[in-house]
Amino acid sequence: MDDDFVELHTLAELAQRVDPGVYVRFSKGPEDDRDRRSEDYESGLELPGLSVNPLHPEPWWTRPIEEWLARQLCDYVHLVEDADDERQAWILEGEVVARGPDNEPLVADYRPLARLSATLLAEAKALYAERFSVAEDST
Repeated sequence: MDDDFVELHTLAELAQRVDPGVYVRFSKGPEDDRDRRSEDYESGLELPGLSVNPLHPEPWWTRPIEEWLARQLCDYVHLVEDADDERQAWILEGEVVARGPDNEPLVADYRPLARLSATLLAEAKALYAERFSVAEDST
């Protein structure tokens, strides 16, 4: 494990760590993922990297970065909340090697950066509910 792997407690702390090539993953953690790849559960196929979601905002995003992060995290926070195992949210940097079945990046040669605390995830959920029109269609 990298000595720099710490726990982040606020969206502001997370925002300071976000650069292109930084992703979030929801799993049992870096140690558990060390020698594994993600699997497409519908087809049973092994994917060539870990399934992740990007945290760096797209160029068209003009709102605060904390709002982008809240939206990105809330899309998948249920993977932690609904799991019957010890899943966690953590960030990493790595090389995109392919796209998964839902067009998500698949990353190899990654380096864990930080774990996201329950406090940070709760802040993201609160901000998301406050600032977004949740469950409305895009055009």
